[in-house]
Amino acid sequence: MQSQNEYLRQWKRKFKDYINLLMVRETPPLDQLCEVCKKDGVYKCHRCFNEPLFCTECCRTQHQRHPFHRISQWTGSFFQETSLMKVGLHIHLAHDGTPCPSSTEYSSDLFEWSDTDEHIDHNDYPEGTSIPLVADSDHPATTIVDKSSVHSVSIWYCHCPGALNPDMQLFQAGLFPASFTRPKTAFTFSVLDDFLLDNLECGTSAMNYYSKIWRLTSSIFPLMDRYRELMRTARQWCQCKLYKWHGFAHKNDEPKTGDLALFCPACPQPGINLDRSTGMATQPDDTPSWLFTRTLVMDGNFKAEHLHLVNPSDEVSLIDGLAFMVGDERYKSHLAVAQDHVQKSDCNNHHAVNQANASRQKLEATGIGGCACARHGCFVPHSMVDFQKGERQMNMDYALSQALNYNTDGISRAIMFYDINCQYNKFLKDRIASSMYLSIPIGMDIIPGIGLWHVHGHQDSCYVRYASNFIHGTGRIDGEIMETLWASLNIISPSARGMGTPHHKEVLDYQMNDSNFMKMICITKFLCRKFKEAVQGAAESTLSFQNLNETVQPAMVILWEAEEAVAQANRLEDPTAMDIYEVRLEKGKLARLRDKLQTRITSFLEMAPTYLGFAVDGNEQDSPVDTVHNSPDEDYSDLDDDHNPDPDPETHHASIFQPELTILPLPSNLGIVRCNELGLTDLMKEETALREGQANDALHAIRVHLGDKAVIFRNTIRSAKSQASSTRAWTQVCSVEMVVNLNARIYSKCRLQLAKLPDHNLLKKYLPLKKEHLKANTAVADPNARGQRDATLTWFWSINVQGDTSGNDWMTECEYPAYPLILGDPVSHIATTVYQVNWLRTKALCDQLE
Repeated sequence: MQSQNEYLRQWKRKFKDYINLLMVRETPPLDQLCEVCKKDGVYKCHRCFNEPLFCTECCRTQHQRHPFHRISQWTGSFFQETSLMKVGLHIHLAHDGTPCPSSTEYSSDLFEWSDTDEHIDHNDYPEGTSIPLVADSDHPATTIVDKSSVHSVSIWYCHCPGALNPDMQLFQAGLFPASFTRPKTAFTFSVLDDFLLDNLECGTSAMNYYSKIWRLTSSIFPLMDRYRELMRTARQWCQCKLYKWHGFAHKNDEPKTGDLALFCPACPQPGINLDRSTGMATQPDDTPSWLFTRTLVMDGNFKAEHLHLVNPSDEVSLIDGLAFMVGDERYKSHLAVAQDHVQKSDCNNHHAVNQANASRQKLEATGIGGCACARHGCFVPHSMVDFQKGERQMNMDYALSQALNYNTDGISRAIMFYDINCQYNKFLKDRIASSMYLSIPIGMDIIPGIGLWHVHGHQDSCYVRYASNFIHGTGRIDGEIMETLWASLNIISPSARGMGTPHHKEVLDYQMNDSNFMKMICITKFLCRKFKEAVQGAAESTLSFQNLNETVQPAMVILWEAEEAVAQANRLEDPTAMDIYEVRLEKGKLARLRDKLQTRITSFLEMAPTYLGFAVDGNEQDSPVDTVHNSPDEDYSDLDDDHNPDPDPETHHASIFQPELTILPLPSNLGIVRCNELGLTDLMKEETALREGQANDALHAIRVHLGDKAVIFRNTIRSAKSQASSTRAWTQVCSVEMVVNLNARIYSKCRLQLAKLPDHNLLKKYLPLKKEHLKANTAVADPNARGQRDATLTWFWSINVQGDTSGNDWMTECEYPAYPLILGDPVSHIATTVYQVNWLRTKALCDQLE
């Protein structure tokens, strides 16, 4: 096969021959004879094949059925563009193109044309040769806009008794009139179809399309502006086609909400592809649940903006609520009574939650949102809404309610994907129950999910709770298909931004209907390809699962299957039930640290009798265990709440292995009386010295890290130019705060132990540490801040602390974690836990592909 460059090289050799032939076509044949009657030819038709030459009579007769061809007249030196009207062509409506026998004088068609208020000043046209404007007073010409050009033609109407009105006669002949009483302009059906197709495929606006027609007619001389008429008639033509396509053109029934819209042919629809008499409740137990599950995805699009109208009360809607955009009246009634609760995300900072109240004063709608089929990507009829102040819950609630009620009789299960479902789904049922405009089918369970792309921007726990990988009946879908559907709408959105509200919605309706139509005609090939991939994937995943399952003890398989069933059954009421699919890393880290701590404690207790004497019991203690280890003035128990919002209740359970609660046999724990009895006075002095050093180390670390924190505020956070750099800077601040809080607890515990030791005045030097003392130095962080005149440094900044510690590390990295285990090997327990998670995930993959 030759490359494209090879063809270009051949073209260069043949170019002269081609350009010569092109110039030959610009001249008449040498004999200049008519192609039909062989008389002198003078007119060339540019639309007929091979551009034949005609005489005047033959040109008129040959184009009686082709009145919108473009012709040129030979002047002796060149072909000049002219019109078929100049050769005497008339269009006779009715009577099969012959003149009406009831009208002998066509002057009866004279009347004042009134379909436009435009008056053309002929003085505005340049002098010289141009396309002649027909201004025959005996019979005014009609302007016909065709996809080839704009034509001025002579149209004769039928005047027989019972004849249709002129506008209806034009429509019957395939010409859409621009007005209904005395039409002066009409559009061919072909130009309307061509404009709609250009609008769908290329995003061509009415202004650009009419500009193209103008250039096809004459690139240098002005024409009558029919841009507004084109937009209006295109709306009317769309309505006609929608009624025809959906079966309402040949009957008197009025369409209901969503009746002028196509939907997914593969999704379960009772009465269409499911028998209404056989609902889910009557199916056998082995019937796959996905057969009776409606799978939806929700999303918003902020590219489809709409400006405020100049005169909104004068707008006319043609298909309000009959296609994809919801009915205006009921939707506005819902918004008027819905409560706008500003919800701050407790997951990660998502734009749709935290910026939901962002509004723009010049916009009537900041975007649109709605629902689509999550499997095949078809918009759900009558479920698209517009936004007034961003993507608020009240908007998406109405869209979801309409989608769940669209042809779902007998469907008792719906899977709904939304980018922020971890927040949106929390109070969904409460919002629906409290509104008279919202409802869901009785008995329908709604399973929330998050798309696989967006879920990775959430907290780690959201993955196993909301990802489609762990939802039975979803198959291999990603929950992000609606992002691809916005692409075609975004092409047309800029040109629809300034339209009237009804026109704007109708354009979106037509675009979404075409999107669903293209999905329907391509769905066979799509499903065949997906089926082949699923068969191959099912075989591979089944083999992998069988190999994994054979290595597991049968008792463990039974246990894990029971845990899986419980998790899937409880996920609606408690999403945390799905956490069994994930290794709980925090528990593993804590277990490894506890194991290391217990090893050190055991080593210390073994050597304690050497220093304390054998009369001291290693487990002896002077007071009960204080789990907080802080005095009332030094309470830091709430500092961990910021970093661990959901503490594990098992951490404080009495039966859990917790070496951090062990009381070491130190003099401060034995008490003064017991130490005196055992002759441990010198050891009390040694511990006092050690505690003083420990307090110095803690205070030194606090000061160093508070200084680092102040520098981060000044050099990084204040100078951050982007969201990414600001986020990284705040991550550093959080890391520093964790180290500061840790050393504050160490200091607090150290001071508490010093209070139990005698013969020192260190408590006057080491004062109680409060939380307000741990603020960054404002003089460093923000030198120009107000209110610093009376500010003083905290007491520990002036204490004489030696640099007992070296380095300035903020965090100590933990090794790979292991689960705590009272009886047995902790390493083997973590291996079993990881093994369980892999087993569950592999089984979930296998279930999806079966």
